[in-house]
Amino acid sequence: MTEIIVSTTPSLEGRPAKEYLGIVTGEVIVGANIVRDLFAGIRDIVGGRSGAYEDVLQRAREQAIGEMRMRAATLGANAVVGVDLDYETVGSSGSMLMVTCSGTAILV
Repeated sequence: MTEIIVSTTPSLEGRPAKEYLGIVTGEVIVGANIVRDLFAGIRDIVGGRSGAYEDVLQRAREQAIGEMRMRAATLGANAVVGVDLDYETVGSSGSMLMVTCSGTAILV
């Protein structure tokens, strides 16, 4: 599979779109871990960054973008522009995190 360029900008400088192929998305939902939550809570009390949560967010974001890239490739795209990333808690007690991304698949 060719590398799919992903950009938050509406176009790629010096590479005009030859064809717009449609909107593509990627979604990932990750569950919270009670041990990680406990340590994150302690870190919030004493200050500092929560590395455990940052790692989970990074992996979820990479997975969502990877899913979006695969969907773009199935349309014949070699780039996705105008990408928007969103994070939201879901579940009855907000115990899960949803990471979504969307953009426009194009051929440059």
